[in-house]
Amino acid sequence: MRVGVHPVVFTPAAGPAGIPAELAALGRAADEAGLSDLLLMDHFLNLDFVGDPADPVPEGYTTLGFLAAHTARVRLGLLVSGVTYRHAGVLAHQVATLDVLSGGRAVLGLGAAWFEREHTVLGVPFPSLGQRFDLLEAALVRVRAQWDGTGPGTAALLRPVQRPRPRLLVGGGGERRTLRLVARYADASNLIASTREEVAHKLRVLDRHCAEAGRDPAEVTRTLLVTRDPFADLPAFLAELRGYADLGVSEVYLVAYADPVGFTRRVGEHIVPVAAGLRG
Repeated sequence: MRVGVHPVVFTPAAGPAGIPAELAALGRAADEAGLSDLLLMDHFLNLDFVGDPADPVPEGYTTLGFLAAHTARVRLGLLVSGVTYRHAGVLAHQVATLDVLSGGRAVLGLGAAWFEREHTVLGVPFPSLGQRFDLLEAALVRVRAQWDGTGPGTAALLRPVQRPRPRLLVGGGGERRTLRLVARYADASNLIASTREEVAHKLRVLDRHCAEAGRDPAEVTRTLLVTRDPFADLPAFLAELRGYADLGVSEVYLVAYADPVGFTRRVGEHIVPVAAGLRG
């Protein structure tokens, strides 16, 4: 099992001016810790349940470009890109650029978006849920065609260096549309860790959608976002990881709510070595 970190707060003592130094230190720590992925938020306002809404949030893809220059091994992406924020063709080009700049370490996570207040503040339209899922499906189709060079006029666009393409991950556990889109288009699914039974149920639904799509379920990597503090009870958390590995989960992403550099180092010391012995 591989382990990534999902930092959600950057509030250095020096304020926004201290963010570059903190990000550079985070990139070094991620590589040294043996993380598989460093996955930021795709948000422009801080989330009420994460920290102070007044704290500024760096834009995701600009930040990933910075991190590409301060890392050498860890994969880089957003968990997950809201489909409403960027035209799919532009997003595909951004991620292709990140893949080139990072030497083939970009990941594209996509989701239907949900934070209506953020859209209002930015002046971005917030269509209905059904329309956002239509946008998500259209984006998945567009990105694949653009990266393959098969879309009209796309052969002249910058292509990713990864083959056949950077990982395409869809976040969410909706059983009627989200997991069906995973089965049809994605390389990986990202669920939010809850109970083992709930995760097992979602994965069975994903398997059914794969069967309906004529796809081998083994082609879809199963990943989990863990939102609770793993260090609150580390032995219990490690036991939980073993249970998820038994379900076929091969990657977990841990949320860093504070001190992302220190959190990443602790993950590398206490969790990565244990997880490496688990087979999902």
